[in-house]
Amino acid sequence: MAENAHESSRPGVFSRARASRAGARRAIVIGAGSFGSAIAVLIARAGVRTTLQTRTVEQAARLNESRQNREYLPGIELPPALRIEPVTNGVGRSDFVFLAVPSSALRDVVASLADSGLGRAAAVSLSKGLVAPHGALPAALLRGHFGAHRTACIAGPVRAQDIVSHGAALVAASASERLAVALAEIFTLSGVLCEISNDPTGVELAGVARNAAALAAGATESHGLGAAGAVAGHIFAEVWRYAKANGASPESMIGLAGAGDLVATALASQSPNRRAGELLGQGVTAAEIERQLGPAAEALESVRLLARAIERAGFSAPVTGALSRLISGELPLEEWVAIVRPALPRASRRRPSLWRRIRSRGVSGAPRAL
Repeated sequence: MAENAHESSRPGVFSRARASRAGARRAIVIGAGSFGSAIAVLIARAGVRTTLQTRTVEQAARLNESRQNREYLPGIELPPALRIEPVTNGVGRSDFVFLAVPSSALRDVVASLADSGLGRAAAVSLSKGLVAPHGALPAALLRGHFGAHRTACIAGPVRAQDIVSHGAALVAASASERLAVALAEIFTLSGVLCEISNDPTGVELAGVARNAAALAAGATESHGLGAAGAVAGHIFAEVWRYAKANGASPESMIGLAGAGDLVATALASQSPNRRAGELLGQGVTAAEIERQLGPAAEALESVRLLARAIERAGFSAPVTGALSRLISGELPLEEWVAIVRPALPRASRRRPSLWRRIRSRGVSGAPRAL
C-alpha cells in the first residue's frame, strides 16, 4: 500500500482478509513485563519470528526453563516458537522492535538503540505514560531518533491476561500508513481486532488521559460514583484541549485508546492505576503506593508530567493540576474532594459556588459546572 501521511485522521478498522506474509517477518519485544510478554505471545501466534528480550540474563534463563512468565503473566504458556534472550543481545536484523519498558526507562532504551543502530527495523511504543523530564510522548521521542515513518504506537482497551486469553481490540497508529497496516496485519492474524490511525499524538494522549482519569476516579469513588465520573470527565476535557492544540483528532480521544480504554480500566478491579487511585483516596502516600504496586501504577508519575506539560503550553487544567498536587502531597485529601465533588449538599447551597471556591485557592480557568 502506498504511503499517505495526509490521509484522514479517522481511525479505520483493518480487515482480517488483508493480513498476509506475517511469517516472513522478524520482531523483537524489549521488556518482559505483563504487557510485553502478552504482545510477544500474540506476535508469535501470528507466525512472526519473535524474540522476547528480558532485562537480565537470569530472567531470560527462568523464562526459558519454565516457559511461563509466572511473575507477570501467570498461567499462560509461552509459545514454543517464541525465543527468549537478554536485551544485551541487540536487535539484529529485525523488522519491528516493540518497546514494552516503563516510560521512566524509555529514554535510555531509545538512546541505546540509536547508538547501536536500529537497522531497517521500525520502532513501536507500547507505553501509556509520559517521558521525563518534560512529559514527552513516547512516539514523539521515537520520531526524534528514527523519523516519523519508522515509528508507531500501539494502544487500546486491553489487560495483559485478557489479550492472550479472550482477545482484544487495539489501535496501531503511525504517520506511515504502510507501517500501521503492517502492524494491523500481525495482530489480526493473532485473532485480535486492530484499527489503524495516522494520529499517534492523539492515541498516546488518549492513553495518558485514561490513566489520569482512572487514577482520579479511584481517588474519588468513595465519595460517590457521580464524583468519580465527574472528575474523569473533567480530566478528559482538559487533556483534549491540550491534545487538539498538538494536532490530535477527536476520534482518538473517544475511540478505543481513550474512552474504550477508560471503560476497560474502570471495570477491571485489579487495574494498577485504579488501585493506586483508591489508595490515594485513603490517604496513602504516592511513595508507599509505588512501593506496593511498582511501575505498573505509571499514572502517578505521568499525571505530574502531564500537569506540567499542559501548564507550560498555556492551557488551564485545574482538575489535572489538583490531582498532581494531591499525588505530590501539596493538596490535602479533603480539599481534593471539595474541588471535584460535582454538587454541594443541600444544606450548604448558600456557600460560595464550587468554582469560586476553587479560584479563591488560586486556581483559575476552571470548567463551568453543569
